[in-house]
Amino acid sequence: MQRLFTGLQPSGTLHIGNYLGALKQTVELLKDADGLVMIADYHALTTLKDPEGLRTNIANVVRDYVAVGVDPKKTIIFQQSSVLQHTELAWIFDCLVTVPFLMQAHAYKDKVAKGLDANAGLFTYPMLMAADILLYDTDVVPVGADQKQHVEYTREAATKFNLAFGETFKAPQEKILDAVAVVPGTDGKKMSKSYGNTIPLFGSKDEIQKAVMSIVTDSSGESPENVYNIHRLFRSGDSLVNLYKENRGKYKALKDALVEDIETVIGPMRERRASITDADVKAILKDGGDRAREQAEKKMIDVRRKVGVTI
Repeated sequence: MQRLFTGLQPSGTLHIGNYLGALKQTVELLKDADGLVMIADYHALTTLKDPEGLRTNIANVVRDYVAVGVDPKKTIIFQQSSVLQHTELAWIFDCLVTVPFLMQAHAYKDKVAKGLDANAGLFTYPMLMAADILLYDTDVVPVGADQKQHVEYTREAATKFNLAFGETFKAPQEKILDAVAVVPGTDGKKMSKSYGNTIPLFGSKDEIQKAVMSIVTDSSGESPENVYNIHRLFRSGDSLVNLYKENRGKYKALKDALVEDIETVIGPMRERRASITDADVKAILKDGGDRAREQAEKKMIDVRRKVGVTI
């Protein structure tokens, strides 16, 4: 059985782009994989400076994962911060890679290009992500297209360590679904919280309707491209083609149809999510943390011996 590892930052409300671009893929892959799902709370600290908000978001991510179909009895769901071996291994990787190497990371370069201050956590983010993945002998990492470089950095960290200290880490592979590698937002750009162009994953039907009705349409055309590009992710084949032929020029009718198709997918998950209690969340995180720590410590015993800190 392949080992799958994925993580999600508890940095805010999820949108359908998160589901279609990563969560849905994860659920499908977990059916035939030994999986770990990490709530990347230490990664979130690079941008989020709101303790109460972070605590709330962590619990919400647990609910989100279970709601979309991740079974916590089969899959390890855990908080990054509860497994201290992650930051321990990240430091060792930091001591192996160079500053110019880390300066090529897209997230760091983008922030600098925008004239923003990039904190040291963002700068070394790829090595913490490498530690997250490599601690568990991961085979496959489902990621969005914009995260592919981080898996490449992970392979580089594994190679550097293996060359320096002997064969220790597997080289994981990224898994990207090409059809939804980039999920379009309501303005046609990539769906992103930072662009304010999202459709909420677990929003009420009214909230989903409001977001869908805000999708930018081209009044000079007969078929709204932005609406169609989102719709094709929820309905495909002749059914979708015929819908747009029959409603050529009827933008509201097409948006209403999109709302119904989104609701068909999201509605049952929203109900499942609402049934998960605070006690359920704590129990899932405790069990997942215990199981993840056991695996991580086995790897770190070997790593400490090889780098020479074990006497």
